Amino acid sequence: MNANLATERIESATAAFLQRPHQLLIGGQWVPATDGATLEVINPATGRAFASIAAGGAPEIDAAVKAARKAFSAGAWPKVRAAERARLLYRLADAVEANADEIAWLESLDGGNPVGSVRHVDVAMAIDSLRTSASLADKITGETQLAALQSDGMGYYVREPVGVAGLITPWNAPFLMAVNKIGPALAVGCTVVHKPAELAPLSALRLGELICELGFPDGVVNIVTGLGSTAGQSLAEHADVNKISFTGSTRVGRSILTASAINLKRVTLELGGKSPIIVLPDADLERAANAIGDELCFKSGQFCAAGTRLFVHRRAHDEVVDRIAARLKGVKIGAGTAPGTQMGPIISEKQLDRVLGYISSGSSQGAELVTGGRRIDREGYFVEPTLLTSTRAEMSLMRDEVFGPVLGAATFPDADLDQIAALANDTDYGLAAKIWTRDLRSAHVLARKLQAGLITINGGGAHGRLPFGGFKQSGLGREGGREGALGFTEIKSVSLGY
Repeated sequence: MNANLATERIESATAAFLQRPHQLLIGGQWVPATDGATLEVINPATGRAFASIAAGGAPEIDAAVKAARKAFSAGAWPKVRAAERARLLYRLADAVEANADEIAWLESLDGGNPVGSVRHVDVAMAIDSLRTSASLADKITGETQLAALQSDGMGYYVREPVGVAGLITPWNAPFLMAVNKIGPALAVGCTVVHKPAELAPLSALRLGELICELGFPDGVVNIVTGLGSTAGQSLAEHADVNKISFTGSTRVGRSILTASAINLKRVTLELGGKSPIIVLPDADLERAANAIGDELCFKSGQFCAAGTRLFVHRRAHDEVVDRIAARLKGVKIGAGTAPGTQMGPIISEKQLDRVLGYISSGSSQGAELVTGGRRIDREGYFVEPTLLTSTRAEMSLMRDEVFGPVLGAATFPDADLDQIAALANDTDYGLAAKIWTRDLRSAHVLARKLQAGLITINGGGAHGRLPFGGFKQSGLGREGGREGALGFTEIKSVSLGY
């Protein structure tokens, strides 16, 4: 198809979606908030509202939880066998694939990320995630102890769905995060209430439309948009929710954990990060610098595993810094839907001010600004990708999660792996870490020493099906692959005497 015609078709489909009312999916029905309240959805590339959503709160969360409980305990879902759950998830993956371009365009408007990146990273990974979840539906099993067969009885354990799962997702990868939680929860037999981030909720609602079209039983998937402080908090506190899976900031994660203590919900938290990048002197410096620069601009630096603390051997420091700076200066910045855009806007004015504040504080504390550092003079929430050197561990720039395209660099004097690991581990977070070296021994030794849930070496490879989560204040539990599905189950042990 001609590229212009394809774009027109996608824009037309998106426009049709935007013209529909954006209500709450509860018990298989689309309904408004009980008080009629709505929230504006802002396009961060313009700073202007382009849609509105229903603003659910405690009453709507309660209704959604009741619908999910009914579907789990007394509806059709408990009678759906694993093979049928798998079939539904495979069909959902196919439907997402058929509508992938529209979903990517919608999410680019909503969250600001370049449409090509959303299509070929987020949506592609979401399709794969759904198919992985489908493949696991009939493979989550228990175990029988052979030793018990020699006695006058036997013992075994089974895994059962935990029940009603509350899923709270962030704004930086809303569609992918929704699928990464909904897929495994449904695969093992749970029902769900999903609360998308209010800053980028639209792709989750489009997912809800596809779920309704495919014939999932009523109440199995419920979607309640609204503020985190009302709808999200109500979901975390609700006494009839058995599990909370949350992705977002460490600050909010703490409040989710506290709220979940009301009935000791099972909790998975994928939280913030302050990921180190380690460049050893034998690394392919050109490849490393290009990858570091590109990653800094991915999602405008607004993702939890972003490498934001750069540690380079002193012999390689100047070359790596110069190469990264050159890469950043050549980045095309603009609206996510504009042709050729490589980096989009920051999600909101508030977040943009936060990013600029950290850049300013780093400079005032002695960091040297190499490139970037300024808000771009145009409509929307744009900032230049920023690189600072001469940073110190105590700087807020190097301690806090900035969540923007800001990289602080420092050097280390020799290749003592214990010393390098100590520098990298000097943080409250432990979500990800990146290593660049040609020496595989050094790579594997460092990987063992680093306190992080995901280590990538020389850019890594396919890790979409690996367990993902963090050490320390980067979270609790793991998502992804088989481990992610197990997180939505409970173990029941059975001891039988003959």
